[in-house]
Amino acid sequence: MISNRHLRKTAVAGVLAIPLVLGGCSLFGTGSSAQIDPPPSEMEMQMLKSLETANRSAAETEESLSTVYLQNEQGLLAPVSLHLPKGKGDAADKLNRMLEMLVTGGAYEGMLPAGFKGVLPQGTQVQAVTLKKDEKLAVVEFNKSFGNYAAEDERKIVEAVTRTLVDDPDIDKVQLWMDGAKLNEMPVNGFPLDRPLTRSVGINLQLGEGTSLSQKRPVTVFFSASNPDGEPYFVPVTRFVDADSNPVTGALGELIKGPARGDGLERVLTDNSVLKAVELSEDGVITVSLEDDMFEPGEKLPAQMLQSVVLTVTENAPDKKVRIWLNGQKDVIGMDNQKYGDPVLRPERINEIPL
Repeated sequence: MISNRHLRKTAVAGVLAIPLVLGGCSLFGTGSSAQIDPPPSEMEMQMLKSLETANRSAAETEESLSTVYLQNEQGLLAPVSLHLPKGKGDAADKLNRMLEMLVTGGAYEGMLPAGFKGVLPQGTQVQAVTLKKDEKLAVVEFNKSFGNYAAEDERKIVEAVTRTLVDDPDIDKVQLWMDGAKLNEMPVNGFPLDRPLTRSVGINLQLGEGTSLSQKRPVTVFFSASNPDGEPYFVPVTRFVDADSNPVTGALGELIKGPARGDGLERVLTDNSVLKAVELSEDGVITVSLEDDMFEPGEKLPAQMLQSVVLTVTENAPDKKVRIWLNGQKDVIGMDNQKYGDPVLRPERINEIPL
């Protein structure tokens, strides 16, 4: 976890949708000497090769971003927005390539950001993705290697495949096939597949000790983590709250509680944060009223904090706009200069992490 002081000083702008721009630098000086430049050093040659590879990769990838769910260094799944290798251009082919990004040691492993890896077993092939648009159903056919995984990885595989597909607005349900036959359960540990998979599967499930699911409902919250280069990104976690509670209110309560100890996630709201109200207007805007005496009136707030609230609210109340008021102030501005006191939409893509 991070301390309240650290959180207050954090200025994370543009994590949700604005790509980081990496500045270039000249390999050689521009002095006035007329001497012939010396041969490039070994380090300079490596930098030139890396630049050539990057330029070639950029030319061979799609311009638009796609979101896939990868495993981070702590074993948690996170959405990562990246450029897919170019393909035929139709929807089914694009989904096929997205799933191929999840294959351990697959053809696209080198395109993943540092600190992330796929969860599908090595050798897995995505033989076909069939879209049944009238049912909003995606049928995925894997080869036999799909079944070559450890039992403890089974749920993670189900979650990653499901989330990668249902984030597409045209898909609500997923059905899995392997080696030419429909799966009624996962091949190793028997996760039930008798009905299509949906978002209700959850992600990075966290069950409190002694939790009885009969009186609970799932909610998903977004905490923060950092890649090996210190770049921040968001990680969704599914927890359980009282069945009769409002899902948005319950999710924000879990967000304030903070991440579990030892899971590599960081708190995004301070220990002083209090949820005062959650209100839904007639025009579909959810107003989240918070109190936190750590922040002064008119002070710009950490974008990471505000963005996590937006993601958490819209995850549990899809298609809604969100505005955030703090300490009775309606003019809430983040360090990314976004006006969060006005209604904002959930971004189409999150976690664009540099390679």
